[in-house]
Amino acid sequence: MTAPALVWFRQDLRLEDNPALQAAIERGAGVVPLFVWSPEEEGSWSPGAASRWWLHHSLASLDESLRALGSRLVVRHGPALAVLQDLRRETGAEAVFWNRRLEPLIVQRDRAIERRLREEGIDARAFNGALLFEPWEICNRAGGPFKVFTPFWRHCLAHRAPEHPVAAPASLPGVEGAEAPASAPLAALELLPSIHWTAGLEKAWKPGEAGARAAYDRFVEKDLVGYSITREQPDRPGTSRLSPHLHFGEISPRRIWHVLHDWAGRRSAGGALRASEDYLREIGWREFAHHVLFHFPHTTDKPMRAEFASFPWERRPRALRAWQRGETGYPLVDAGMRELWATGWMHNRVRMVAASFLVKDLGIHWLEGARWFWDTLVDADLASNSLNWQWSAGCGADAAPYFRIFNPVLQGEKFDPEGDYIRRWVPELAAMPKRWIQRPFEAPEEVLSRARVRLGKSYPRPVVDHAEARARALAALHRLPDDEGEEEG
Repeated sequence: MTAPALVWFRQDLRLEDNPALQAAIERGAGVVPLFVWSPEEEGSWSPGAASRWWLHHSLASLDESLRALGSRLVVRHGPALAVLQDLRRETGAEAVFWNRRLEPLIVQRDRAIERRLREEGIDARAFNGALLFEPWEICNRAGGPFKVFTPFWRHCLAHRAPEHPVAAPASLPGVEGAEAPASAPLAALELLPSIHWTAGLEKAWKPGEAGARAAYDRFVEKDLVGYSITREQPDRPGTSRLSPHLHFGEISPRRIWHVLHDWAGRRSAGGALRASEDYLREIGWREFAHHVLFHFPHTTDKPMRAEFASFPWERRPRALRAWQRGETGYPLVDAGMRELWATGWMHNRVRMVAASFLVKDLGIHWLEGARWFWDTLVDADLASNSLNWQWSAGCGADAAPYFRIFNPVLQGEKFDPEGDYIRRWVPELAAMPKRWIQRPFEAPEEVLSRARVRLGKSYPRPVVDHAEARARALAALHRLPDDEGEEEG
């Protein structure tokens, strides 16, 4: 009889369209599902507090799904290679399968594990379960990696279509002739906070494969048709909110690709095609982020554009704290930062404004923002987090031009014109008329009085003057050496 296989779950916490799981099932022997908690091997970018909360609940959901198939999740804590070797000896497994992760330290670790296991005669294989395309499959005309999104995505769309997703198994063979391997209780990993601050997360999210499927079905049925318009409005549920489910692998990007194409094909209206293309483009940005991280692993901590290594970032701990707390005096920024703290998520448009405010209005290093988002976002993804913060700072791949400095007032008036998003997350401004709600610091005293707003008391005055800050940022950015850039296609 064929010896069993270990399936090492990581950021692929689903049964549907899971290549590593499918490969193990096809061997026709027992399957041992395993999760290894080894945050020390992830260095300074081990999962933050919000990610750990999500991970706990997603693992619980996965274990429940496995038990419904007659199996269960084995949970261990320790160095990954040692855990895999121990469990292989306990079960007699002769194969170890997993789906790839692309964070730099994990890539190095996994390569060493694969090499060691193969030296021991084990069938050790990694699969692509997280992306539509492997990072090395999409190349520019010179055969190298892309640094600009548009030509990258154009090449992706011209590439072969992703394979159709594979259905979840109806049952899962166990390990015969041996006792079930021991598993640590999930609580022993101490992923949940000791002080309960997660009520907002619990109200906003349902981690796990079932939660991902429900969120996607709701989005496709209710919100996708208007996505091209509503996705920029933070006061409306116009986005998919699938980013944490994608990060933890609770839904396959291949499933998203094919459902989108099927959905658009069933509708004759041109708006449906545009909506599906616009949403798929957002999936493309996720692909691009992993492409960049794989080829330029230093971008987790260092700028891609080398000239930014000498940029004169400022140390402003009080201003940084005001930004983190949502007390900058700019309502759109504050609303976003408070939404983040309460729910572990922030609307993408507001993320761009909040990030621009930190690095360009306050002049604070983008890594300070990246670390704060890493700890507070439920969708904290190293590839996307690094790409997006370097984009905002102007120092990364396909970065925002140096002169793009978001005006938080004008952005609020454009994308939250009635002020509903502000009123929800900055309730002390709820009674402000829409003319002034984005700029309370310019409102006449009688308007503030009627709205029961006392600047500097009930709501802070601006920590910086945007016009002056913009001028300083432009002057500093203008002094950087010119970047020659590159042509891609």
